[in-house]
Amino acid sequence: MLLEFLSGLSPVMQALMGTLFTWGMTAIGAASVFLFKTISRKVLDGMLGFAAGVMIAASFWSLLAPAIELSEEMGLIPWIPAVVGFLVGGVFLRLADRILPHLHLSDPIEKAEGVKTSLHKTTLLVLAITLHNIPEGLAVGVAFGAVAAGIPSASLAGAVALALGIGIQNFPEGLAVSVPLRREGFSRRKSFFYGQLSGIVEPIAGVLGALAVVMMRPILPYALAFAAGAMIFVVVEEAIPEASAAGNTHIATLGCGSGLEKFDLITGSI
Repeated sequence: MLLEFLSGLSPVMQALMGTLFTWGMTAIGAASVFLFKTISRKVLDGMLGFAAGVMIAASFWSLLAPAIELSEEMGLIPWIPAVVGFLVGGVFLRLADRILPHLHLSDPIEKAEGVKTSLHKTTLLVLAITLHNIPEGLAVGVAFGAVAAGIPSASLAGAVALALGIGIQNFPEGLAVSVPLRREGFSRRKSFFYGQLSGIVEPIAGVLGALAVVMMRPILPYALAFAAGAMIFVVVEEAIPEASAAGNTHIATLGCGSGLEKFDLITGSI
């Protein structure tokens, strides 16, 4: 039913729908502050691990594999666009990581990264999640654009599964910002506002990604690989360390393995 509905939409609208879902999951996580002040860390770490597994699998099956296949169809050396785009995606995120002031969820204010600033901890947390939400939105947009390009290995179900994995990761991210703010004395509405704020960039990045690949097909192999490199950077830099920060390493690892294993099941059941 979902795939039938999405198949009747343009790739730009598909990307918009997918990234509105991922933003919505951030907002739902942040809205938990209206119900309680804390949540089981083990549950959150399991969710983060599972999302990381799905995102790793989707980075290959929904992004890298189509990039290689399309490169071959275009008469290019198949592995070159994949390698170049993947490395550029990772390097781009690394540079942004060093420049943009931000703070990872489990770190104290003294460990803020990027250029030195006097910004409040709340702002730094939001900036950290925003930084990593941009490539996530871009990846969803590019994945739907690849389906529209008619690449056999790029499936609508795979693009939806990618959005699902990112959405699962976004839930604890929204919660991880709003709940601590509530504990620090912020009102529930303010805590929710800051918690969901970082997810706004995902629909923007998703639409721009879909538009770029639809309008400029020659860059599609590189764009797919770029999105994959950026996604893997986010998983390794943020999702996996955050899932293990509280010592629930086994839960996070089992979640990640389950996400990798269940990717085919997810795409087959959508």
